[in-house]
Parts: sequence; structure tokens; C-alpha cells
Amino acid sequence: MEEGLIKDLLKKIPQVGRVEWISIRPQRREPPQSIPEVQVTQEAGLVGDHFASQHSKKRQVTLIQSEHLTAVAGLLHRETIDPGLTRRNIVVSGINLLALKGLRFQIGSAILAGTGLCHPCTRMEENFGAGGYNAMRGHGGITAEVIEDGIIKVGDKVRLLNEET
Repeated sequence: MEEGLIKDLLKKIPQVGRVEWISIRPQRREPPQSIPEVQVTQEAGLVGDHFASQHSKKRQVTLIQSEHLTAVAGLLHRETIDPGLTRRNIVVSGINLLALKGLRFQIGSAILAGTGLCHPCTRMEENFGAGGYNAMRGHGGITAEVIEDGIIKVGDKVRLLNEET
């Protein structure tokens, strides 16, 4: 009985998140450009990003929680960190992104599916200095696949659709 209850709880997320920041990187190794909105498609992922159409579908969009940015900043003994240094596309607040793994969720008019964890890369040492990689471990966010094309804007809600992928 307990196992069934846990399975049900894993599919229920009453919290609704909010998009706080969006970025694309038009060219490899260039700093991200903070933008107010982005078009996402099943074919390209984030339109205008240099990784458009290059990643596997499971890594079309990367998301990180703003609450984790606070944790990483604390681990690095800083007041704040620039979200662009994390190399993630979208920062959200108010919802546990890890709970969206394997589930479909809506952001703006787009439908995404959480496909896995977004582990830090060695560039975190370059971006944050010594200890940056380890500070990001466990705080890297998630990867997602675009299920339905749409527009995602800063301020949009992030909500579970109650469907398994």
C-alpha cells in the first residue's frame, strides 16, 4: 500500500513555478544572451541557440532552479551568481525541477518532458573558479525534450501536466 501511495505522490506537484530568466548562446563559447522570451520547437529546441538541432532530443532545453543558484552562491561564498555562468537555458523558481523528471510539464505555450539530470561540466571551474564544479554538483537542474512547440517568456508559469512520458 505504501508503494502505491509513493507512486501517486510522485505524479502530483501542486506547486506552480515561474520563469525567472531565459538565455540562448548564438555562438559556441560566447556568453549567453539574456532574452525576455524564446521560441522552442521539437526540431530545434531553443530557436537561435547554437545547440539548436545538435543535441539529442533529450537535451533540447536545460533548466535550473533559482533556489539552487542561491545554494551554489553560498557554497562559493558569494552573495549571488550570474545564471549565465551555469550554462543553463531557463531559470525557474517555486517548483522542484527534479520532481519533473519523467513527467510532462507546461511552460508558457510549450509542453516539455523532463528527461534527466543536467550534471555540471568542467567549464564550471572556468566560470566560477576553484570549486565551481563541486559547488554545482547536485544543483545542476534538469534536461528536457520539447513535446509541443511554443513560446516561453520570463514570468510564465511552470506546471505539471499530470501525464507520464
